[in-house]
Amino acid sequence: MRKLQSQGVHHITLVGADRQTSIDFWEGVLGMPFIFEQPNLDKASESHLYFDPGDGRLITVFTDESRRPDPERTPTGIGCVHHIAFAVSRATFLQAVGRLDERGIRHSGVKDRGFMDSIYFQDPLGLLVELASYRFEPPGGCTHADVLFAAHRIRVARGDANIAEIHLADAIEELVAARQPTLSADRSPRNPY
Repeated sequence: MRKLQSQGVHHITLVGADRQTSIDFWEGVLGMPFIFEQPNLDKASESHLYFDPGDGRLITVFTDESRRPDPERTPTGIGCVHHIAFAVSRATFLQAVGRLDERGIRHSGVKDRGFMDSIYFQDPLGLLVELASYRFEPPGGCTHADVLFAAHRIRVARGDANIAEIHLADAIEELVAARQPTLSADRSPRNPY
């Protein structure tokens, strides 16, 4: 038996209401360019809209002009999507509360996740959306996942409940030491003062 190895998210498709509601939310609120549209090739009565969330991957939405937005929270039972999270820059994140408030969009306020900050709100169809901003940049040649993996290992070894900034800093130092050679015989911390 062999795995079917994934290499990233290709796209996520959501069931939308009418076309304009999707455009107004995904592009008009979240700034995702509306890049492509065609019929839903499996259901001719629907349109298939494509949006770029910023990394070249895709968020797509099936729309039908006979459907109207329903803001009731989408189901969260087993097998359902709880929320979808999008990365935003620190500069954008710091503006998020004010920009959501300007539009009258109810939100959670800033949530401290230890390694990132989050804000949650619902789209016009009741889907919970998270805007997430990492508190760190990975070192050259590493990904956020590399840092989180190392920080997790450090956190567990120390018996701490969740990842905090100290674990991130120590993980980044560890990754740099493993990936970046030095001419020094001893890389330990020193006090030159």
